[in-house]
Amino acid sequence: MADRVAIRRALKENFGFEKFKGNQEEIIAELIDGNDVFVLMPTGGGKSLCYQLPALMSEGTAIVISPLIALMKNQVDAMRNYGEDDGVAHFLNSSLNKGQSDLVKADVLSGKTKLLYVAPESLTKEDNIRFLKKATISFYAVDEAHCISEWGHDFRPEYRRIRPIINQIGPRPVIALTATATPKVQHDIQRNLDMLDAKVFKLSFNRTNLYYEVRKKTKGVDKEIIHFIKNNPGKSGIIYCLSRRGVEELAETLRVNDIKVLPYHAGMDGNTRSENQDAFLHEKVDVIVATIAFGMGIDKPDVRYVIHYDIPKSLEGYYQETGRAGRDGGEGHCIAYFCHKDMQKLEKLMQGKSPVEQEIGRQLLAEIESYAESSVCRRKILLHYFGEEYHEDNCGLCDNCLHPKHQIEATDELLAVLEAVTGVGERFRSDYIINVVTGRKTDDIRSRGHENLEAFGSLPKTEERFLNALIRQAVIAGYLNRDLENYGVIQITPEGEEFLKHPKTFKIVEDAEFSENDAEPQIKDGTAYVADPELFAILKDLRKRRAKDLGLPPYVIFQDPSLEAMATTYPVSLDELKNIPGVGAGKAKRFGQEFVDVIRRHVEANEIQRPEDLRVRTVPSKSNVKIFLIQGIDRKIALDELAESKGLEYSELLDELESIVETGTKINIGYFLDDILDEDQQEEIMDFFRQSEEDDIEEAIQELGEDYTEEEIRLVRVKFLSEMGN
Repeated sequence: MADRVAIRRALKENFGFEKFKGNQEEIIAELIDGNDVFVLMPTGGGKSLCYQLPALMSEGTAIVISPLIALMKNQVDAMRNYGEDDGVAHFLNSSLNKGQSDLVKADVLSGKTKLLYVAPESLTKEDNIRFLKKATISFYAVDEAHCISEWGHDFRPEYRRIRPIINQIGPRPVIALTATATPKVQHDIQRNLDMLDAKVFKLSFNRTNLYYEVRKKTKGVDKEIIHFIKNNPGKSGIIYCLSRRGVEELAETLRVNDIKVLPYHAGMDGNTRSENQDAFLHEKVDVIVATIAFGMGIDKPDVRYVIHYDIPKSLEGYYQETGRAGRDGGEGHCIAYFCHKDMQKLEKLMQGKSPVEQEIGRQLLAEIESYAESSVCRRKILLHYFGEEYHEDNCGLCDNCLHPKHQIEATDELLAVLEAVTGVGERFRSDYIINVVTGRKTDDIRSRGHENLEAFGSLPKTEERFLNALIRQAVIAGYLNRDLENYGVIQITPEGEEFLKHPKTFKIVEDAEFSENDAEPQIKDGTAYVADPELFAILKDLRKRRAKDLGLPPYVIFQDPSLEAMATTYPVSLDELKNIPGVGAGKAKRFGQEFVDVIRRHVEANEIQRPEDLRVRTVPSKSNVKIFLIQGIDRKIALDELAESKGLEYSELLDELESIVETGTKINIGYFLDDILDEDQQEEIMDFFRQSEEDDIEEAIQELGEDYTEEEIRLVRVKFLSEMGN
């Protein structure tokens, strides 16, 4: 049995902490005892320590399988700064040249290296397998283990090869760790890694310091974001966009509005990506605008907000990305912008995938759409998705709880839905159930004879939007179950069967009708109280200067909670500094002297007894895509050819053309319109826009849609705006 006293002593000696968080001690003891361990722990819960500490305590080298080179570099740097020997941690991946790779292998074989980070692709290379067979391996750690599952938000096929390679190198205990996994994904991970008998540690997904909000995405979204950033000066934030182009354009908009910002996406060269990431970690910039390529496992504890400019593809992805805020326990704003147009784009991205992948993708999109539209406590929805129940009536830290909607009695409607689910044999999704209760005689319903059910047409006048909200909230309440593994089939639970026999009151809130709201969210500040804010500011400045000299992120030297403790207890010697949380002997020796000197001078000098409305600037230069389109139109190239050559959907091409003319640039698309519409047809549509008091494309489609497609109407509108307005 692992010596718990020795484990606690090692924690203090290596990391400077007096006690563990959550189940860390039990997890480490299991691994040291030679058992497989599965760890499901939210971001910020301290997953890395669960393999770092046992690696330092065990004979040999722990192999940490990690998905991103940036993540490896970040963690290796952090480990090296806890001690005095850089050889304690290495990574082995494609970024190393032969000389660097040989040095890493020599350190491993000599026993100097306790943690070796490898990508799954590197693990499968024959020369690396041969090398690892010679090494003494303490255990294997599979980080970001959700990458194994097709139902996970970041599926990586190479992760499925990990177990066979482990068997080839030589079996040792395995610890698999992830911050996001539904019960389905958890089972996939354990089955694929052949660790179904592993000891499972599942911590609460409830990040109590995070505030969740969903806002309607409108044309004013850029201005809203700039307002938010300006109202949170000096705070670190991440903004996620769906596309590389979106990243570049938003980053440039923020930059011209005097925000310290850099972009990050997979289309950039590796050096630029690495430099931009380091600039964010080292606090040279406040904001990173990124695709989801950024942030997996990035250990920056003081990210104060995560904004989703585009809604993500799954609730798991959303939870993982929002989890990068407030990892130090301080405040964390999580704001997502939602519109149905983004959902349509995400659906189009799935085209070309296998039917099974498309069906999985649609189910994951349905869950994120449900989350965005729901008026129920967002914390309750998130926790339920991950198999955890949240029993508080009001979390006080989401938009729905801070602005609760009126509840509506829905007992009769729930009874009708439960009867319909039972009547169709619990084999259909919510859209089918809604068709049954509202009495729609679709071909599917007729072919199965379900129009003869007693429940058919029982709610003929009830809106589909209301019924969707009812089913979602009945799932959360435990009366229904949505079987994601079976493509979202709705099933009745024992509680639902009991409700049918003995009905009781059931109230719901209707789904949100998104409205623009410029008010900033009210959120609780979870940051620890600082007794001496002046000293705290001095220490932060010293940390930043020291970090710049060493080329390190500031938090690698000391994290904010450690500085706060220093500014509260005033340690004036290295021995006293070692008692500060997060300051071990190695850190005190390596970085501490300057800090205690500054604290001593501050104590002596102060005789301390120890014991405006924002005007948003737009980007003047046009994007490369817009320039390409303008030049192509000047050469009279067909618009569909221009779209195809740039990889644009036709609707995206129309968006670009509308954006070009709406910002005052004149273009002549008459050559293309003449091929698809005759002169009279063009004039009829032009007349509508001439006579319309408002530029309302929806009204135009409603008025003209019987004779013309939406694309034709929008194209003529582009011509109209160009000729009449520019």
